[in-house]
Order: sequence, then structure tokens, then C-alpha cells
Amino acid sequence: MAKYCFGIDIGGTTVKCGLFETNGTLVEKWEIPTHKKNGGEQILPDVAETIEKKLKEKGISKEEVAGIGVGVPGPVRHNKLPFAVNLGWGEMDIGETLGGLTGLPVRAGNDANVAALGEMWKGGAEGKQSVIVVTLGTGVGGGIIIDGHIVEGSHGAGGEIGHAHVEDDIHDPCGCGNFGCLEQVASATGIARLAREEYAKKDPKEKTILEIEGVTAKTVFDAYKKGDALAERVVNRFAKYLGTTLASFSVVVDPEVIVLGGGVSKAGDVLVDIVSRYFRAVAFPAIKQTPIVLAQLGNDAGIYGSARLALD
Repeated sequence: MAKYCFGIDIGGTTVKCGLFETNGTLVEKWEIPTHKKNGGEQILPDVAETIEKKLKEKGISKEEVAGIGVGVPGPVRHNKLPFAVNLGWGEMDIGETLGGLTGLPVRAGNDANVAALGEMWKGGAEGKQSVIVVTLGTGVGGGIIIDGHIVEGSHGAGGEIGHAHVEDDIHDPCGCGNFGCLEQVASATGIARLAREEYAKKDPKEKTILEIEGVTAKTVFDAYKKGDALAERVVNRFAKYLGTTLASFSVVVDPEVIVLGGGVSKAGDVLVDIVSRYFRAVAFPAIKQTPIVLAQLGNDAGIYGSARLALD
């Protein structure tokens, strides 16, 4: 029986790699640079090379390896990727290409979906089978898992929670090209956007400890924790957008748990508390008590999820 698997998380700057036992124990993790020159033609050969080196270093035969899981920034369907702008790739069959280079089975998935799978396997949703995971970073990523399986969708766009339309009164485009996406008001940059809006319309006599120059999601939440009224308005707007959107997704998915990750989740329990408040205010009665929890794997969620993908 296979004893090991590899989890690979390909990002725009580095490729995170993990060697795992099939029970989910992380044996070792490391990184290699993402070489994007010439349309990213060297990325998968570099991954194959580092896997071969690790097998030799550890004295592991390929017969002992269940496979390789790969997370990539783009819409993946049946191991195929139509494009990945951040990597310089056009159409790519990851399974066929990396499998051909290594002689090992390969499964690929969207990086946000794969991170969700990691949180389900060994993170904030461990032991659950139906989960919504939202990553609140520079953008808003999402992953939906039902009965232990990632929802890819017919176009590889399943779980793109950040691109749900939530606001009509936004007139600059989201990165996806649409207007008024959740990502524009609930990401780290979205929270900073809301802070600037609230600052611009506040009463000149109102005092605030929030420095609007260079404002970030962290400075907003820090001010909120200290009772700043302007920061409280910003956090409430953000939480209403996110909580009500999660309620809408939950009435379709009916998850056992909702997991919040990404840089914004470092705000901690106050984030969970206020998002839960807005979620429960509008959620369908049967799902009002769905727990909302913090992610636990941090930047390792991708390699854990990729490794789990390799075992499917």
C-alpha cells in the first residue's frame, strides 16, 4: 500500500511543496521559486525535479507514493486549466504533463478549492464533510465541499464566493471585470475601501483614532477593538456584506461549518462574532446555528488540501 503523497501549491512567486504520509502527517515542507519566463514552461518540470530529489533524499520508491495533488490559481476542470494569468500559462493539462514527467498519478484543483479541502481534512473543519471556506485576503477566495468532494462546477468556477454580486453602487470594476463583487467590499483591500468611504462622509467634528492614510484591514480592526465609532461602522458594513452572502450560499449548500481564513481572519474571534451576527439575522431558520470558525492551517492549507486531493 502507498504510504506517501505530495501536496503542491503553485503560486505566482513560489511553489510550496509538502511530503505527507497518507494519514495526513506532514513529513516535510519546502519551497522552490516559480519560474514564469517563456509562458511558465519551466514550472511543472521544476516541480517534477524537486519531487524526484525528495524521493531520492528520503529513500522512497515511487511504488510507495499514492500520487501528487496540485493547487493552481485558475479554474480547473478534470485536471485541465484553460488559463492561469499569474503563471503565464495558457491551456494546460496538468495531470497529463506532470504525470508524464514523474510517472505518478496527478490530481489538480483550483488553489482556493484545494485550501478548503485542506481545512476540511486537517484544519478548522476537521471531521466535517460539507463545508464552506472563505479566504479573506487581497481578494476573497472560496471553496465549497459537499460530502467530502470539491464543487468544481461545469466551468471550474464552483465556489467563487468572492464574485457574488452584493452591491449596485460600485462603479469601478472588480478584477474579474464585473462591478459590485463581494471581493470589492469584504477583502482586505475592500475593508480599506469602506474605511475611506466612511471617513469621507463623517462629521468633521467626529474624533477617530483611525489613520486614514495607509489604512488597512488590520488598522480598522485594531481601532474597532478599541471602540472607535468610525471603525465600528466600517466593520459592520463589511460584516453585513459577508454575513448575508454566506447566508445565501448556505441555503444552497447547507454546510456543517463555515470557515474563515486569509489575512483578515487574524482579527480573531471578533471577526467570527460580528459576521455570525449578520449571518444569523437573515439565514434560513434551519441553518441559523451553523457554526462559523477560524481557519487553522494558515499558508499550509494549500499543500494539505493538495495532498488530500491526491488521495481521492
